Amino acid sequence: METHQDAVYGLCLRMLASSHAAEDVTQDAFLAAYRRIDSYRGGVFRAWLLRIAANACTDELRRRQRRPQVSLDDVTGDGSPLDLPDESESPEESLLRTELSRHIQAGLMALSPDQRAVVVLCDVQGLSYEEVSEALHISLGTVKSRLSRGRARLRELLLRRRELLPHPFRHTV
Repeated sequence: METHQDAVYGLCLRMLASSHAAEDVTQDAFLAAYRRIDSYRGGVFRAWLLRIAANACTDELRRRQRRPQVSLDDVTGDGSPLDLPDESESPEESLLRTELSRHIQAGLMALSPDQRAVVVLCDVQGLSYEEVSEALHISLGTVKSRLSRGRARLRELLLRRRELLPHPFRHTV
C-alpha cells in the first residue's frame, strides 16, 4: 500500500477534483484490491491497482450525477480545495499559480471521464501506453486516440487563458 498510495491518490484527486473524495475513493480502491487480490492474474501490479482506482472514480462520478452534494467542509465556496500559498512565492506568483492550477483542473474536469483517466494516467502518473491499456482494459489504439483528443481539448482550454501560462507558452497563434 505504501508503495502505490501516492499514485492511487494522485489519480483519484485528478479524476474527482476533491481531496476529500479522493481520500475516500483511494481507501475504497485499496479495500477493493485487497478483497479481489485473487483476481490478480500477474502483469504490472500498479496498472491493475490503478484500474481499480479509475473504476472507483468513475463510480463516484456517476454517483455524484445521481445525487449532487455540497460539502460542509468546502472552505472556498467554489468547490476547489483551500490552497495555502508557498512562503517563497510573491503574492502575485502564488495567485497566478493557483489560478493556473484551477484552470488546469477545470480543463481536466471538462474532459470526458474516459479521456481524463487516460490523460491523468499517462501525463500525471507517468504510465506507459501499454500500462494504461492494461489498467483500463482498452486497446492501445484507444489509449492513443483518447490521449490525443484529451490533450488537444486541454490545450484548447488552456490557450483561452494564456495569460496564466508561463511566459514561453504565451505566444500567439
